[in-house]
Amino acid sequence: MTSRRFILVGLALVLAGCAPTSSSKGRPLRVGATAVPHAEILQFIRPDLARQGVDLQITVFNDYVQPNLQVDQKRLDVNYFETLPYLEQFNRDRGTHLAPVIGVHIEPLGAYSKRFHSLADLPAGATVAVPDEASNEGRALLLLQKAGLIGLRNPVDPLATLKDIASNPRGLKFKELESATLPRVLDQVDLALINTNYALDAKLDPTRDALILEDSRSPYVNYLVSRPDNQNAPDVRILARALTSPAVKAFISAHYHGAVVAAF
Repeated sequence: MTSRRFILVGLALVLAGCAPTSSSKGRPLRVGATAVPHAEILQFIRPDLARQGVDLQITVFNDYVQPNLQVDQKRLDVNYFETLPYLEQFNRDRGTHLAPVIGVHIEPLGAYSKRFHSLADLPAGATVAVPDEASNEGRALLLLQKAGLIGLRNPVDPLATLKDIASNPRGLKFKELESATLPRVLDQVDLALINTNYALDAKLDPTRDALILEDSRSPYVNYLVSRPDNQNAPDVRILARALTSPAVKAFISAHYHGAVVAAF
């Protein structure tokens, strides 16, 4: 699934260093990631990778399209930011053949409001902002269905859209917006469904601030992703092992307090 309006708003920071070169013919291992928690986790394991001869260079993005395009174009080697449903839809829509390497963590999607303290307080006709890319919109609608606010024609469809809403007893009004913008419109809508990486980046605490939050059984695991030609490259496998190490599991637990959950 692909976004209808993804705009690259920040292409930040290459974190290079003087570690030994990687195992891919002397080149650094170039990885694209969103800032929180992905780049933070990568930065945590970077010294360990350097000790194993992998020079990890991290480019931070604030959208979900460019990291995939740049891996496909071989401007990056791998990326770390997306769920498997998003990747599969992206490949179908863009004609790419990006491949999952390993699942690392879950970022529970949450519903947030600056106007109301519970979902029960939402008035009739309330305005609800949802992500505009298919996988995350379906995910948001499933969460709203779980909360009893809407009903879907297919109650388990991960790619449900607004057209699939079969019941809407409160007459909720929906706005589809780019995922990255959702925290910035919280004071303009009654409720917004926000991915945890963007919630954390906006200093929201999902376990405290979300009115409803996916639980740890969410199928939306965030994956390390590559191309088929480098899926089993030595430095990519070293990175995959580091991302699913006990040290990373402890780091995720200590730093995100349930807002991010290890999936291994």
